[in-house]
Amino acid sequence: MSLPASATIVEVGPRDGLQNLRQVLPTAEKIRYIGLLAASGLTVIEVTSFVSPKTVPQLADAAETVAGIRNLPITPVALVPNLKGARGAVAAGVRRLNFVLSVSASHNRSNVNRTREESLKELAAIVALAGGAPDLTVRASLATAFGCPFEGRVPLAEVLRWVGAVAEVGVREVGLADTVGYGNPEQVRQTLLACQERHPGLTYGVHFHDTRGMGIANALAALHCGVAVLDAASGGLGGCPFAPGATGNVATEDLVFLCEEMGVKTGVDLARLCEASRFLQTILPDVDLPSRVLKAGPPRPCGPILK
Repeated sequence: MSLPASATIVEVGPRDGLQNLRQVLPTAEKIRYIGLLAASGLTVIEVTSFVSPKTVPQLADAAETVAGIRNLPITPVALVPNLKGARGAVAAGVRRLNFVLSVSASHNRSNVNRTREESLKELAAIVALAGGAPDLTVRASLATAFGCPFEGRVPLAEVLRWVGAVAEVGVREVGLADTVGYGNPEQVRQTLLACQERHPGLTYGVHFHDTRGMGIANALAALHCGVAVLDAASGGLGGCPFAPGATGNVATEDLVFLCEEMGVKTGVDLARLCEASRFLQTILPDVDLPSRVLKAGPPRPCGPILK
């Protein structure tokens, strides 16, 4: 398939990038960080998660963070694992929810302490909640869609089963997440094409981690399948606290560079995006940000390669 003309980069750094850090950042620094991301042209930003503060202390200030970014020209997103979290997010003013359910039974239990069937019931309740609010949208992100740290490879049939299950309860946007970086471009291609064939009419997004160096290659495979909603974290931070071996997300800088160089418009100013990640580096001096573009710098304008 031809590449999409444009892509929506969903910035997940303030949530997925920070959630696994030992150093708990002050709310004011998170708000400033999100403001710098917004200034780069990113319009959809996953700003926090409404989870138990005992489980993820880094995000205990979820409501305060949302209040502090209310005037930014962005669509704030909150990750929620259950109906309680969804109600908290809505009460704080968030209108776009990202519900997480793992394709792997073991990871779902580790991540949210529920069976997949119990999580699906929670999702159905959240969709019902959204049904009474026309401006409230719900995305279902299927974690471990390309591999599980406990069970290894996840059969494609299981992915298709759970895409169908979340669609049946009324979800129209589904994200496929490579939580621990097991996926490869051919697996991504086969999975997305199978999902699109079996469950057409859904909007698909992807969420790749670069644990084994395949993140950008997998993003390219997704783009070639027509997927135009891609998650990324500035600087390349990230990792699931409940998945052994999980490391950073695809770096937003690297993904924006990939898209723009191939003519896929993102609306993101790469230089200003790097400024946001450099700010993150100043407040996390002991954390390595693996983004290649951040380290090398945005490219200078060049003349045509061929004359």
